[in-house]
Formats: sequence, C-alpha cells, structure tokens
Amino acid sequence: QVQLEESGGGSVQAGGSLRLSCEASVNSMYCVAWFREAPGKEREGLAHIYTGGGDFTGYASSVKGRFTISQDNAKKTLYYLQMNNLEPEDTGTYYCAAGQRCGLGTGQYDYWGQGTQVTVSS
Repeated sequence: QVQLEESGGGSVQAGGSLRLSCEASVNSMYCVAWFREAPGKEREGLAHIYTGGGDFTGYASSVKGRFTISQDNAKKTLYYLQMNNLEPEDTGTYYCAAGQRCGLGTGQYDYWGQGTQVTVSS
C-alpha cells in the first residue's frame, strides 16, 4: 500500500506562483503524476514523471511551459509541482497519484492522495 500526502496549496493572485509537494510512503512506483479537479469538471491529468531518474516527464497542453514536475534529488520519495503564471482557471483541488504506468489518465494510477486546494483570484 502506497500513501501519498500533498501540501503547499493556498490562495494566490493571477500571475503568481505556488509549489506543491507530494510525499510518498515508499519509492516503489514507476510513475508519479499531478491531477487537478476543478468545480464541476472531471479530474484532469497535468504532469507525470518517471521515478527512476533521467527527468522523463510529460505535460498537458494547458500547463506546459507554466508548470514543472520534479523529484527531489536527495529525498526520492518527495515530488514537486512548481506552478508559475497561475490563472483563475487553475483553481481546483490538486491530487498526487502514483502507479506502474506513466500518462495523464486517471486509470493509470493506483494510489491517490487526499488533495490540496489551490485558489487563484483575478
């Protein structure tokens, strides 16, 4: 069983930045990803990273160039989502997920965190 815990959410004005963190209980999963669920919308995959190093990542077109997913160099069970130039449309609950396949679909991940709220005001 893998446990994931997100942190770092909050409120920010448009154009601002936030960094989310996700700590996993183990480092045995192949891929970690970040998802977002906006009010009234389906959960959307934002970014994923292969956990074995080499900086293999993938991004949704809606966040590419603004968001960066990374793995902590020292603590391999810690992952980040750096979010820059935030827009009101980025408002939602952000979830960390882990699984044995990389991608942006919810079905590719077996384990999920509880989520952290991000609110971007105009």
